[in-house]
Amino acid sequence: MNLKSIGLLLGICFLAAACNKYRMQVTEDGLKYQFHEHDEDARKAKMGEIMSFHLVLKNSEDSTLRNTYEENMPVKLVLQQPPFKGSFEEGLAMLAVGDSATFYVSADTLFAKMMQPMPPMVKKGTDLAFTVKVLDIQTSEEFQKKQGELSAAQKGIDAKTIDKYIADNKLGDKIQRTDSGLAYVVESPGSGGTPKAGDVVKVHYTGKLLDGTVFDSSKGNPQTNGEPIDFRVGVGMVIPGWEEGIMSMKKGEKRMMIIPSGLAYGTEGNQGIPPNAVLLFDVELVDFSTPPPSANPGPGMPGSVPQ
Repeated sequence: MNLKSIGLLLGICFLAAACNKYRMQVTEDGLKYQFHEHDEDARKAKMGEIMSFHLVLKNSEDSTLRNTYEENMPVKLVLQQPPFKGSFEEGLAMLAVGDSATFYVSADTLFAKMMQPMPPMVKKGTDLAFTVKVLDIQTSEEFQKKQGELSAAQKGIDAKTIDKYIADNKLGDKIQRTDSGLAYVVESPGSGGTPKAGDVVKVHYTGKLLDGTVFDSSKGNPQTNGEPIDFRVGVGMVIPGWEEGIMSMKKGEKRMMIIPSGLAYGTEGNQGIPPNAVLLFDVELVDFSTPPPSANPGPGMPGSVPQ
């Protein structure tokens, strides 16, 4: 056999090995998967560690149900024991930093375990395709340290953003600030005392991005029929900026609050709210009262509690 023939043979063997490595496979528990990139020597996640990854979720007709690349918001998930055989979590445990793969999970089993009805875009008897690209794996301590560093850096960015908004809107003679970075303008003063932790407050609100885009309002909320919402303040039911702002308001007061991202939804954002967004809230404290110890704390502000 000449050198040319040996080289050709080695090339065929290499291609065969590569194809074999990335072929469709099935685990003992029935999870179908296909690696697109895989490094056996890279760090894999242990149970309880935090995985950051991009996700494209598609149904059996190749329609995209979610794409975190378009959302510009990777998923952050604590790796836990698979809740059922052939679950997505089983696939995640196979991946290392830099890996990408597609996992095919039974839609019937998934929604049965979630105890939710099958949505119209998903057909019974089909698989959902989870295509994942792992960006990072961190212990809880590493995650908290990194979040602290990001928060500290973002606090300075938010302060400059708020200063610019105040200057652009000529609010300098009206604005009041707190040590936390919260800024506000009292548009209509109230009277009497202020709520304390545990009191039930009744408020109207409209939430906006700095460009004026409204993302939520009690006045147009079908869940409340346009009525003020009520919740216990000072007990973690709403974002920190709301807690601080509302607990310094008097009954009947209206104010515009400029809330830095660290007192709002932080690096994760929320529905309709980008990561690291400084927010505007027009808030009216309609009423407040001290409830008896057994009283229901109320529903809280829709969508407002960061997790």
